[in-house]
Amino acid sequence: MVKLVLVFLALAGAALAIKWGSATASFQIEGAWLEDGKGMSIWDAFSHTPGKIVAGQPPGDVTDDFYHRYKEDVQLVKSLGHQTFRFSISWPRLMPSGRKDFINQKAVDFYRSLLNELIDNGIEPWVTLYHWDLPLALETEFGGWRHPNISLFFADYAEVCFEKFGDLVKHWITLNEPWCVAVLGHNTGEHAPGRGSHNLAQADDRVQQATEVYTVGHNLLLSHARAVQVYRTKFQAAQNGEIGITINPDFFYPLDPHDPRDKIAAERALTYAVGWWADPILFGDYPLEMRETAGSRMPTFTSEQRDLVRNSTDFLGINHYMSHLITHETDPTLAPGFYADRGGMLLEDPAWPKTDMGWSIVPSGIQDILEWIAARYGAVWPGMPIAITENGVAVNETADEAGLDDQARIAYLEGYLSHVLAAKANGVNIQAYFLWSVLDNYEWAFGMSKKFGLVRVEDGTLRRLPKASARWYTEWIKKQPQ
Repeated sequence: MVKLVLVFLALAGAALAIKWGSATASFQIEGAWLEDGKGMSIWDAFSHTPGKIVAGQPPGDVTDDFYHRYKEDVQLVKSLGHQTFRFSISWPRLMPSGRKDFINQKAVDFYRSLLNELIDNGIEPWVTLYHWDLPLALETEFGGWRHPNISLFFADYAEVCFEKFGDLVKHWITLNEPWCVAVLGHNTGEHAPGRGSHNLAQADDRVQQATEVYTVGHNLLLSHARAVQVYRTKFQAAQNGEIGITINPDFFYPLDPHDPRDKIAAERALTYAVGWWADPILFGDYPLEMRETAGSRMPTFTSEQRDLVRNSTDFLGINHYMSHLITHETDPTLAPGFYADRGGMLLEDPAWPKTDMGWSIVPSGIQDILEWIAARYGAVWPGMPIAITENGVAVNETADEAGLDDQARIAYLEGYLSHVLAAKANGVNIQAYFLWSVLDNYEWAFGMSKKFGLVRVEDGTLRRLPKASARWYTEWIKKQPQ
């Protein structure tokens, strides 16, 4: 009887219309990097470190100046017809030390004003607690995500957010792309705090770094789960919201679909991309494939931790940008860590067009990853609610009038959104879609050089100039079921 009820609810949920909007992140758009009591983040420090940001790009001090222009930008979002808007709270702006010793009231006032501005203009806010800008104080004093107590600090931060903003928020996301935090921040060193095994000379140090990536991943999962526990036990009943996590899986196609070894490699890569995070939450442990490969480097959940993590989400957020071909052959030059453990060699079909990030454009990939996830976890959670919390494209655009006619972005969206609707029609319970991004913004180590926005942010003046894709997306939304 219980299963029948679950199936009925799943089918009912799948019939609901998708909410359409756009996504942003605090470090990438806010600017005002040391104003009004804000503390430093690891990305503030990273972007000021010579050689970390591509040549010719500034540090992330100003970006889009959203902190001062948010009312103008909310009106822009409204004029474009977006129904939802995803943004993140800056942990060091709200709690400069990362701890509860001081709560920055000016930050509270800013985020409450932003939330009210969105709601008053008929735009539903979705709020991310952590989109990579860890307070620098927690990194320098404790080792950041490497420290076993980081989950307690994060739970305290989450509780402050729920207390200060929960009456205005119905959709919370704990972590954005923990894979990037663990792998790019603590295995390859491409992202803050820049800890990478490739730069280490000693073999023992490289193995230690190959262990750190999983330690960080473990602490991220525990941080997510503790924040969810705080929300569910203290706030959810009264605030009537939901809380989830966002992961960022690519899709992997076997190079030779008739070669069982390539098929195994593709399935393994998908498991590493999705299962690292979703398996503990939905099955109660890490994937067996990861335990077999990483061995003692893979952390073990205590029984208390397993109970804390399991079922710690109300929905699953998916960020998807690209797909790959994969062969069972492994690149022997890979340094110890995530990529070597995953194995396989990634290739790209020469027929696939590329974005300005060099990422392959494969519209079917978004449908395939959504349906793969629904199939993998459908037995334990029929009709699992999914939000596509990011999907978008960087286009090489000139700075003149011609650059505003971004037909390449329109073509990208036409392809990907058609497959989003196809996945929905095939029974995937997609609740929302957030295009990345409404504004050109600070693309991490690439600075302002990569253009993901529907709206240009003009160099120097920071004037907002909608592109052709902004108008196209507005018309798309109008045509969808409401």
